[in-house]
Amino acid sequence: MSKKRQNYLSWDQFFMGVAKLAAARSKDPSTQVGACIVDSQNRIISIGYNGTPNGFSDNIFPWAREGEELETKYPYVCHAELNAILNYRGSRKDIEGATIYVDLFPCNECAKMIIQSGIKRVVFLSDKYKDTTKDMASRKMFDTCGVSYQKLEKCEQKDYLVSLKPDIQVTEQE
Repeated sequence: MSKKRQNYLSWDQFFMGVAKLAAARSKDPSTQVGACIVDSQNRIISIGYNGTPNGFSDNIFPWAREGEELETKYPYVCHAELNAILNYRGSRKDIEGATIYVDLFPCNECAKMIIQSGIKRVVFLSDKYKDTTKDMASRKMFDTCGVSYQKLEKCEQKDYLVSLKPDIQVTEQE
């Protein structure tokens, strides 16, 4: 009898990979973020990515990061966490206690939505805004409301090449 395959993805790596794949749908030229919500049974219950609201054409949407506020993306973009929460179609009871996987540590507005939805764990890859007031507010709210958060550690981060061509295996990259 042969042994099972070694070096397979952990659940955290797998679901973060789904979030990263969802991020590939984003039209944002500078920042692509994906989110994946998973229930306590390790079932994906929703995904989302940052982009324009439904019905707002991303062809006329301003994608600039700087300039007059109404000519930038910031007043219009829906964050990945918001989209994942709004895309969820099940019972509120099913999302309570869930985990959300997201590229960037959530901003304060997304933290409020995460808390209100009942999600209890946040796993993220990047903490590049760690010293901002919005990030500090998120941490304060999470700590106060009992939402745990953890960065996917470097030792857990892996690169995989996923091909959309038939008959090509998923491969771990060195």
